[in-house]
Amino acid sequence: MFGGNKKTVSPASFDTLISEGSEIAGDMHLSGGLQIDGKIFGNLIADDNSSAVVRISDSGMVIGEISAPHVIISGSVTGDIHACESLELAKTAQIEGDVSYNLLEMEMGAQISGQLKHIYRGNQGNRPSMPKNTTLEKPVQSKETDPKVKELPINKQNAS
Repeated sequence: MFGGNKKTVSPASFDTLISEGSEIAGDMHLSGGLQIDGKIFGNLIADDNSSAVVRISDSGMVIGEISAPHVIISGSVTGDIHACESLELAKTAQIEGDVSYNLLEMEMGAQISGQLKHIYRGNQGNRPSMPKNTTLEKPVQSKETDPKVKELPINKQNAS
């Protein structure tokens, strides 16, 4: 933003896209790059020591909490944001919620209705962990616990 040594995230590092016009209801757990051009109604959760990046474009919207090491916002977020590495806010960013960060880059025009908290300071081992709040627990995917899951029979005549 001010001409220094700025680290940018390459577009090739985004392996998941929520396209414009798409809507997702529910929490997402991620470890790579997530580009949001649509709408997400739920929490976005990544491990602190991952290289996960959440990027919300001008048309993107998240209603829920975001916990990811790197967050880039051009769209709107209603909910708290936890960025333990870096947070970039474009001039079109609109946030309603508290923002906890380590490094912050904010363009003139970005709007935040909430508190700024510089709590992820220093080395990874010396700072608090990001919260991993979920709206629902992950379902257990096991044949023993879910009576709806059945093994498909193998037709031995056609198996050759």
